[in-house]
Amino acid sequence: MRSKDYRQDVLAGDWRKRRTIPTVEAEPDLVVEEAGSGFCGAVITCAKDAVTLEDRFGNRRMFPLAPAAFLIDGEVVTLTRPTSSAPPIAQRTASGSVAVSGVKARVAKASRIYVEGVHDAALVERVWGEDLRIEGVVVEPLHGVDDLPALIREFGPGPRRRLGVLVDHLVPGSKESRIVAEVGSPHVLVTGHPFVDIWQAVKPESVGIAAWPSVPKGVDWKQGVCDALGVADPREMWRRVQRGVNSYADLETELLGAVERLIDHVTADVYGSDGP
Repeated sequence: MRSKDYRQDVLAGDWRKRRTIPTVEAEPDLVVEEAGSGFCGAVITCAKDAVTLEDRFGNRRMFPLAPAAFLIDGEVVTLTRPTSSAPPIAQRTASGSVAVSGVKARVAKASRIYVEGVHDAALVERVWGEDLRIEGVVVEPLHGVDDLPALIREFGPGPRRRLGVLVDHLVPGSKESRIVAEVGSPHVLVTGHPFVDIWQAVKPESVGIAAWPSVPKGVDWKQGVCDALGVADPREMWRRVQRGVNSYADLETELLGAVERLIDHVTADVYGSDGP
C-alpha cells in the first residue's frame, strides 16, 4: 500500500543513472591501460576479440576486448577493433629509415633517452619506436626538467651508459636553458626544440588547423590551445594531435633534428669510436 504522502513510488524510474562508457577504436599506437592488471602500453595489433599492447620496455601482452576493461588518461573506455582496414606494410619506418624485416628487438641497453613527459614519449615512440627497439634504446618521461642535474647524478652516465635528454622550450634565457647549462658530462647530450610544448612541434596542417593559437603568458598552454580551438577537453585534443602524426613528415624540423642527434649519441657505443 502506498502512503498518501507520496504521489508516486520514490524508487521508481531511473533514480541511479548509469554512466555511459565511451567506445574507442583500438588504433595502432593508441596508449591505454588495462584496468585489471594496470599494464600500460601502446596498441600493436587488434584482432576480433583481443588487443596486443606493448609497454615502454618492449614487453607485450594480449588482453580480451571486454567492455569497460581499459583506461585512457584515467577514463574508463571500451576498446573495439578499428573499422578501417589495416594499411599495407611500409617499406620504411615512420622515421624514414629503411624498414628491416625479421629482426627482433634488442634487449634494452643501459643507455637511455629521457623526455619531459608522457606526450613527448608517445610522439617519439610513434615516429622512432621501431628504430629504437632495434637498437635496444628505451625512452622514459622525466615529468619536467627541474631536477635534471640530480637525475643525471643518480643515473651515473659513462662510455657504455650514455644519456640523452630532450627538452621543451630550449631557447636562450629560458629556465630550461639555465638548467641545461649545469650539465657537464661528456656522456650526456641534451637537445631541445623552441616550442613551448611538444604539441606545437607537430605541424598544424597535420592536426587539421591553420596554425597553433597564440596563448597569453601565464595561461596553461594546453588549456589555452583548447579554449582557442573550441575543444572541451585537453585529452581529446591530445588524441587529435596523436592521430595527426603518422611519420617524420608531420613533425617540425627542430624536433626531428633534436631526436636524431640523441639517437646517434646513445647508440655511439655500437657505431662510434668506442664500439666493440
